[in-house]
Parts: sequence; C-alpha cells; structure tokens
Amino acid sequence: MKIATIIVRVLIGLLLLFASISYFFHLAPEPETTGNFKAFNVGLMASKYIMPLAKSIELLCGIAFVTGRYVTLANILILPITVNILFINYFLAPEGLPIAVLLFLANLFLIYRYWDNYKSVFTR
Repeated sequence: MKIATIIVRVLIGLLLLFASISYFFHLAPEPETTGNFKAFNVGLMASKYIMPLAKSIELLCGIAFVTGRYVTLANILILPITVNILFINYFLAPEGLPIAVLLFLANLFLIYRYWDNYKSVFTR
C-alpha cells in the first residue's frame, strides 16, 4: 500500500505541476471554449486574481506531492480546488470529466492514507 501511495502522490504532483507551469509560462494553447463554460471562464479571467491564486496553490501542492513533504497540508489546500475542477467538468465541460474524477479520487485516497494526521482536527 505504501508503494501505491507514493505512485498516486507523485502522479498527482506531476499533473498539478504540469497544469500550473503550463498556465504561468503559456506552454499549451488555451482550449477553445463555448457556451456556459466560456461565460464562466471569462468571469474567472475578469477577476484577475482567482486563476493565478488557484494555479499558485496547484504549483505549491504539486511540489509538496512530488517531494513528499507537507503532503497533509497539500491535501487540505488542494481539496477545494479538485472539488471545483470536478464540478466544473461535470456541469460545464464533460469532456474533461475522466481526468477530474481521477484527480478527485486520488486526492481522497491520499487523505485516507494520511488520515492519522487529520484526527486531531476532528477532536473536541
């Protein structure tokens, strides 16, 4: 189980690193959006801070997952972002749903594996 945890952790980290680095350095062309997803994306870009903030958190969490340091904190920070990625893909862009589901399930798996670190959060 320890090897599976390392594999999942590194794969999530690499995915988050790729997504954030390609955003900041414009390595991949922006995908063509239509309909409600385009309106949603225009709103995100108009805010000027949400996407850079989310991608910065993805970058920090990706580094944490790849190096294996502060994984518990990275799980807490990245969970709301993965939930939003899942919902955005479910409701607005279903073509990206398989990757979003895998990312969300992998995040839940890591939370399960590091559950002992979260126990103190849930005690009175």
